[in-house]
Amino acid sequence: MLNRRHIRVKVMQTLYAFKGSESDDFSKDQKFLLFSIDNMYNLYLLLISLLLEVQKRAENDLQKKQKKHLATKEDKDPNKKFVNNQLLKLLRDNLQLKDQLETHKITNWELDGEYVDVIFKAIVKSDLYKDYMQTRVSDFKEDRGFIIDVFKDIIAPNEKLYEYLEDKNLTWLDDLSTVNTTILKLLRKVKITSAESHFTPKLYKDIDDEKFAVDLFKKTLLNRSLINKEIEAKTKNWDSDRIANVDYVLLQMAINELKNFPSIPVKVTINEYLEIAKEYSTPKSSIFINGILDKLVKEYDADGKLNKVGRGLL
Repeated sequence: MLNRRHIRVKVMQTLYAFKGSESDDFSKDQKFLLFSIDNMYNLYLLLISLLLEVQKRAENDLQKKQKKHLATKEDKDPNKKFVNNQLLKLLRDNLQLKDQLETHKITNWELDGEYVDVIFKAIVKSDLYKDYMQTRVSDFKEDRGFIIDVFKDIIAPNEKLYEYLEDKNLTWLDDLSTVNTTILKLLRKVKITSAESHFTPKLYKDIDDEKFAVDLFKKTLLNRSLINKEIEAKTKNWDSDRIANVDYVLLQMAINELKNFPSIPVKVTINEYLEIAKEYSTPKSSIFINGILDKLVKEYDADGKLNKVGRGLL
């Protein structure tokens, strides 16, 4: 679920907030980094559970209509296509998912049920819902397609939900795009025969990714004085106040990665930090960072300091 760019962003944010020196104890900051990454999985579970809560809300709505004193024919014999959606049923019956929701204590919607109502009403008012409910029966493919469209067009872009997530956890806003993409991929690939583990993906692709997060953070801090000298040597004509703090952190990380991560290709490192700069710093930051890194790479290459392992890593 987590990709290397997102790991780099998390490390950048932690380094940006770090106010000590490389000789100080940064164990608390490292724990915060890992907690921030782990908390991304809570966001995934929260949004998946929202689908379950919307289905419950729809079911309760039908039951209330059937119990009305002056229930109409439609109230007594409602269209249960949405309530019986096979993909939602697959999620509801997933014991591994239920266990993860309990383990991570995802109970937000019990306290903040008004947001479930917001999403449910938005679904019912949509043309997607009206078209879907034209019939009373459907196959798994249609049910899946409907839930994919609901998540993509109604849940993911919902402003009130966005504000709620921002209020609950500020770091979730940086995670939201990755989590939404993950959920859509899982929804698109799910089959009626899929294993329960399909909806409980691993946060890290492998153990190397978690190690990469810790190593990138620690090595950048431990080598910061030497790295800063290299940056200063290449920015003599720049007023230090003109260099954005985020740019400085990104340069520190990129230089550290170029020198201390032999298995990561030079082009990958440069491209990753340029993309992060475009998203998180000033409009001209990527040009500035690219210029500095380009000069350093040429020097490292000439001096034999690019100790990259494997083909095509330069």
